[in-house]
Amino acid sequence: MNFFRKIVAAAILPVALNAAPIDLQVDVQNKTYPVNEMVYGQFIEHMGRCIYGGIWAEMLEDRKFYWEITENYAPYKAFLDSPNPAVGSSPWKITGNPSGVVMIKEDSFVGDQTPLIKKGSGIQQLDLAVVEDKTYEGYIWLKAGTEKGATVDVSMLVDGEKVMSEEFVVGNRKYEKFDFFWSNQTPSDHAVLDIRVISGDCLVGTVSLMPGDNVNGMRADTLTLLKELNSPVYRWPGGNFVSGYDWRDGIGDRDRRPPRKNEAWVGIEHNDFGTDEFIAFCREINTQPMVAVNTGFGDAYSAAQWVEYCNAAADTIGGSWRKENGNETPYGVRYWCVGNEMWGTWQMGFMHLDQYVIKHNMVAKAMWEIDDSLVLVASGDFDAQSKSLSNNLENKGNRVRGWSEGLLEESADYMNMISEHFYCGRLPWNDQPRLDLLSHVAQIKTMIKKKADQHRELQAAMPSLKGKRIPIALDEWNYWHRDAVYGELGCVYDLADALGIAAGIHELYRQADIIPLATYAQTVNVIGCIKTSKTDAEFATTGLVLSLYRDKFGLVPLAVENNHDPLDISAALDDNGKVLTVSVVNPLEKDIPIDLSVLNATLVENGEIYWITGAAETAHNAPGQPRQVDIYHKDGLSPSSSLTVPKLSCAIFRFSLE
Repeated sequence: MNFFRKIVAAAILPVALNAAPIDLQVDVQNKTYPVNEMVYGQFIEHMGRCIYGGIWAEMLEDRKFYWEITENYAPYKAFLDSPNPAVGSSPWKITGNPSGVVMIKEDSFVGDQTPLIKKGSGIQQLDLAVVEDKTYEGYIWLKAGTEKGATVDVSMLVDGEKVMSEEFVVGNRKYEKFDFFWSNQTPSDHAVLDIRVISGDCLVGTVSLMPGDNVNGMRADTLTLLKELNSPVYRWPGGNFVSGYDWRDGIGDRDRRPPRKNEAWVGIEHNDFGTDEFIAFCREINTQPMVAVNTGFGDAYSAAQWVEYCNAAADTIGGSWRKENGNETPYGVRYWCVGNEMWGTWQMGFMHLDQYVIKHNMVAKAMWEIDDSLVLVASGDFDAQSKSLSNNLENKGNRVRGWSEGLLEESADYMNMISEHFYCGRLPWNDQPRLDLLSHVAQIKTMIKKKADQHRELQAAMPSLKGKRIPIALDEWNYWHRDAVYGELGCVYDLADALGIAAGIHELYRQADIIPLATYAQTVNVIGCIKTSKTDAEFATTGLVLSLYRDKFGLVPLAVENNHDPLDISAALDDNGKVLTVSVVNPLEKDIPIDLSVLNATLVENGEIYWITGAAETAHNAPGQPRQVDIYHKDGLSPSSSLTVPKLSCAIFRFSLE
C-alpha cells in the first residue's frame, strides 16, 4: 500500500539544537491491555456528500424525479458558497416549451411521479464534471406516451460541443432500458446531459450516468483511498438518518427503489445505496459491516427482519428477499447498533429514558431471537439526562438519571456494548474561536479519557451490574468545525486536527481495557477524513494519520512515561512481538530529540521513521491539489543515537528486535 508519497534524505532530519534530549525508557515486557484493531473503525451516514457524491459514483442529482420539474429552475438551496451546494428542488431544466414537461402521478415508474415529455421539449441536467481520457456510461428508462411511439435523443454536451448523441425509438407497451456511453476528451465542470423528444410523447422513468471505471457503482478514486485507510469495521447507515430510515426502501431493483426525503438532513435519499450495496462495499474494501437499526420511528419487528435479511437462511422471509436480490448466502453481519443518539431531543422518535429502555429491550430481544450471536451496541450518552415519567420524583428525591446510567440499570442484559459519542472543535452550536495549538491538540484525548473514566466509576458503583463491565463503543468521535467547505457539514481538517487525532489514538490505546471499538465519524466528505470533488478524491490530514497508524503502529501497548507535555508519547509492539513502534505527537515549533533506551530486548540497526507534517498548523489538503500535509519516511536510523521528532508532527519510529 502506498501510504507515503515522499522518501527524504537524512538532511531533512537534523538533530535539534539547543534542546536537551528527552530520555525515554521502554520495557518490551511491560505490556498493558491489548488493543482491539476495531479502534480504527469508520462511520458513514446518508448525509451531505458522504455516500452520494463521495462513495457512490452516480453523477446525476434526482435521477428518479423526486422533485417536480418546473420552468423555475433553481436547484440549489443551501451551502451556495460551497463547491457542493445542496439540491433542494429539481435539478432538471426544461428546454423548449415549458408546458411540454408534465409530471404524471398515476402508475409512476418509481416514487410518486414520472415526467412526460412532449414532442419538441426536453430536460437537461447541468453542472456535470467530466475529465479527459475517461469513458462514461449511462442508461435511461423510456416508454412512449401514445400508441404511435416516440423518438428520443440523448446527448452529452461539453463546453457547448455535442460529444455524444444517441437516438432511441421507443414503444408504448412497457418501459425499455436504453444504454449510452462515450469516451470523453475535453475536461469540463459544466457538461450537460440533454434529453430531447423528437417525435411523439415520452415518459422518462429514471436516468443514470457514471464514470466507466466505477466498481459496482462505487467511485474508483474514493475506493483507492478507502483501501489505504484499511479500516476493520464500518458503521452504517447512521447517525440521525437511521431514525427515519426504512431499510426495505433500499433493497431490490435499484431503479425501482423509491426516493424519499431525508428527514434528518438536507435533500433526498435516493435509496441507490442500500443493504446489498453496503455489504458489497465492505467486501470490496475488506472490512466488517456494522449496521445501525432504527429505534426512532422504527420498531422491533422491522429491526429483527433486517437481521433476518442479512443473516438468516434463504427459506425465511427476509432471507428469501435476499436470495431474490441475488444473494442466497447469508451475509453474517455480526455487529449491530440498537438505535442512534436516542437520548437527543433532535432525534426522530425521541422519548424519555424510562420509555426508551422498554423499546431498546424489545428491539434487542427480537434481534437476538433471529441471531443470538449478534454483538449489540446500546445507544448511550453519559452526560445526557432524562427525567422519569413512570416514577414519582418526590420518592426518588428528585433524582434525574443519566442516560447511560439508566440504560445500564434497565437494559444491561440486552447489550454487549454501550455507545458514547463526542465532537470537539468549532462546533455549529457554539461560538468557540480557534484555540491555540496545544489546547486544540489536547481536546480529543481529554474527551476519550473522560468517557472512559466516567464509565469505570459509574459501572463499578452500580449494584445491578454485579461486577460486570459493559465496554464502550466510541462509535462517533472527531473534530467538527463550522465552515462547510465541502457542502453539508463538510469542514476542512488541517495539520492541527491531524496532531489531535494522533494523540487521540494514543489515548484509545491507554483506555483499551474499556474501549474495544471506535468508529471515526465520518469517512468521506462531511466531517470525514477523505474529501472529494466531482472528479478527484484526497486524504484530509486526519485520513493520513488514521491510515499511517493503522498500518505502522503496533497493537500491543507498552507502558511508557507520558510526562513530557505538550508532547504525547505511546509505544507498542507489533502482533508478532518482533517490531517496537514508538509514536510521538510534537505540537511544538521546534524539533525534539529523544534518547531511547529499551529493556529486555536489543534493537536492530537500520530503524525507520514515518512522520506527518506541513508548513504550518493550518496547512491542509484538497482534492486535485498538491498536498500541503503529507507522510514522510526515512530509514537508516540507529537506536543508539538521538532520534529527532520533527516540529509540528506526529511520528512513528520502528525498530526490529533481535
